[in-house]
Amino acid sequence: MATLVPFRALRPTPDAAPRVAAVPYDVVNTEEARSLAAGNALSFLHVSRAEIDLPPAIDPYSDAVYRKAAENFCALKQAAPLVLEEAPSTYVYRLRMGDHVQTGVAACYSVAEYESGVIKKHEHTRRDKEDDRTRHIIELRAQTGPVFLVHRASAAIDEVVARTTGHAPLFDVVAPDGVQHLIWRVDPRDQDHLVRAFAAVPALYIADGHHRAASAARARRQLGGAAGAAGEWDRFLAVAFPDDQMQVLPYNRVVRDLGGYSPESLLDALGARVTVKAGPARPARKGEVAMLLDGGWHTIELGPPQPGLSPADRLDVSRLQDLVLTPLLGIGDVRTDKRIDFVGGARGVAELERLVASGRAAVAFSMYPVKVDDLMAVCDAGGIMPPKSTWFEPKLRDGLLSHVI
Repeated sequence: MATLVPFRALRPTPDAAPRVAAVPYDVVNTEEARSLAAGNALSFLHVSRAEIDLPPAIDPYSDAVYRKAAENFCALKQAAPLVLEEAPSTYVYRLRMGDHVQTGVAACYSVAEYESGVIKKHEHTRRDKEDDRTRHIIELRAQTGPVFLVHRASAAIDEVVARTTGHAPLFDVVAPDGVQHLIWRVDPRDQDHLVRAFAAVPALYIADGHHRAASAARARRQLGGAAGAAGEWDRFLAVAFPDDQMQVLPYNRVVRDLGGYSPESLLDALGARVTVKAGPARPARKGEVAMLLDGGWHTIELGPPQPGLSPADRLDVSRLQDLVLTPLLGIGDVRTDKRIDFVGGARGVAELERLVASGRAAVAFSMYPVKVDDLMAVCDAGGIMPPKSTWFEPKLRDGLLSHVI
């Protein structure tokens, strides 16, 4: 069962919301954040990436940055202003990107259930990134960016969402990238229905925000939650979407050199292991990978998976690794190997073609997107997805809802 907890959201006024809302802290670097926030004193990037308001040479993990984040957060509360809701509530959060629409429930979810495995993860987290967001939470005494969760679709949840979205939204924000963000406050009379509906959900799955969730758990321990006293630190802010509305884009790969092969000899070596033929820039189905080599696109047919493979090992990204990247190109640990890089699906195959044409990559691989069912199967089996397997789009915005702890 999944525990959903209403909370007193800290939020901007509707008029200020378009200026406050910002991209997640971890999808931009410092220079990109500085550029996006330029001329907008209300941008939440001044809180989530406070180093943009300090000298360019500053270490983004220095004490001064966290002090500046707390200072900026305090100032934004007055300037926007940010309003603390009088009563605990839950919210419906809808994302619209072109023809794609997905609608989830924004609320607090249980840190204890994250630690026990009711809320399932599919990625390993890095200690340095956990250190950063844990300190950010503790300095601000707030969780300022939601975790992105998925659950198997529920008719009971859908009923409450449909009633809620039949009214005017609290926020209707169209971000600079064209994605529309709509948020409704759930009617108090529907709160208990929603809590009971989530109690019937057997598991939640982290789609995006593993470091935010892990940092919330570490902040709970540091703030005394593990000692048994219940508090706001026992929960973390998230938006949970039904699996049948999710959009997953491919996470593509580029390799800087051919590991000693010429294009012709690499094609010969590939042909001895898998079926390779001329093909389009996007694979048509699971089990196919499109490869850009020497100015032309090829289709790699990976063939049927071997019997007995785990759900994680059956993924196309795993099989490409095992059949091509490691044995032929010498790419071992993709987390540390500097010869490989990853291109999020939102940037499309045009970015792969640009990187190869510019000489920054020698070969590119365009992947068929992982399905949400595959992600959940890996989690249910207790597995971990290979690095850079999924790119969820559209993404939530920071600053529209924060959880004060």
